[in-house]
Amino acid sequence: MTHPFEIELETTLPASPEQVWEAIATGPGIDSWFMGRNEIDPREGGTAVMETGGHRAEALIIAYEPGKRLATRTATGDDGRFMAFEYLVEGREGAATVLRVVHSGMLGDDWQDEYDALRRGWPFHLHTLHEYLAHFPGRTALPVFAVAPTPGRPVEQVRAALAAALSLPHPAAVGARVHAEPAGLPALDGEVVWADDERFGVRTADGLYTFHHGPGVVLMFHHLFAPDTGRAAEAAWQRWLNDLLG
Repeated sequence: MTHPFEIELETTLPASPEQVWEAIATGPGIDSWFMGRNEIDPREGGTAVMETGGHRAEALIIAYEPGKRLATRTATGDDGRFMAFEYLVEGREGAATVLRVVHSGMLGDDWQDEYDALRRGWPFHLHTLHEYLAHFPGRTALPVFAVAPTPGRPVEQVRAALAAALSLPHPAAVGARVHAEPAGLPALDGEVVWADDERFGVRTADGLYTFHHGPGVVLMFHHLFAPDTGRAAEAAWQRWLNDLLG
């Protein structure tokens, strides 16, 4: 049985409306703060595509007003599920922009758990967008994704293992210093900019890193801004995660 939902959030960003639009309405912009690898056909009737870990999701662009409004909607599945997103951009004085996000649609039988996960995730994603616009303006990132199952392992145990691998105290808090040495990659040195029961967000001089630890799985969504970063970085982070949890 499906269940309707709607999540609405508003945030003030340290960027012009043009910069915010570039971040939310272009593939390279979305790659720099959200999830997966993204493509946007910039027109009403075009397609928005997100690919994460081999899974490809497509949505129809139902509104496209450059610098003002972007709205997308996935097709309705056989079970009645769909997702819709609306982004509204409004410039403010002082080189700031207000972004309003509305995420709505229909969820499935486990709608309460799905809804709770979405509701908890959006504030983090908007915080990452803020970090991107504040610290990496005008740059675009290589998105990196890695995943490893943790069947039967308590979430708190997994969180402690991640904290130790990142040289973090446990529990970790915003402002804590991070250090890791993944094989085949430059050392990771930065600070925690987000910490909750499910994830660490880390900012370095050349990247935004997310370590998400949920029941049965660890996910990493990284955004790497160094100009010499190649696709091998994703494989290196996957090996790091496998070694940590193996």
